[in-house]
Amino acid sequence: MFGGFARSEAEPKPASPIDGITIPDGYRQWKLVAPALEHEPLNELRAVVGNETALATYRAGTPPFPDGSVLVKLAWKHIQSPEFESALVPRMATTVQVMVKDWKRYAATGGWGFGCFVDRKPVDQDQHETCWGCETLVKSRDYVFTRLAP
Repeated sequence: MFGGFARSEAEPKPASPIDGITIPDGYRQWKLVAPALEHEPLNELRAVVGNETALATYRAGTPPFPDGSVLVKLAWKHIQSPEFESALVPRMATTVQVMVKDWKRYAATGGWGFGCFVDRKPVDQDQHETCWGCETLVKSRDYVFTRLAP
């Protein structure tokens, strides 16, 4: 197990260059934590999903998140729906971002490891630093921006 999900030794997955995070198997079947709409400059529709360990912490309202918690943010550029003028719909996927809680491995970043992927390929170190730089703004919430949607 790696970060709360299995990893095949026969076919290594692409991993983030700093933390070694991979995209978890089956994450598209995980439960929704919350949707979001990012305005300027990115103009993205976003959804954050979490594994059961993370969701149990959200439901209990008892951060910090324990080791094995995994959050995945999916993001898409959006367009106006051709069928319904006031609706926005996903157009093209932009990124998949992964946060994995492991206090020993990622002590320097609040216990969280980060991976960012474009077209299922990991992006460089600069993106990793961007993720951590933003998460430090919410230290009081265990470095997690996303709140559980009601």
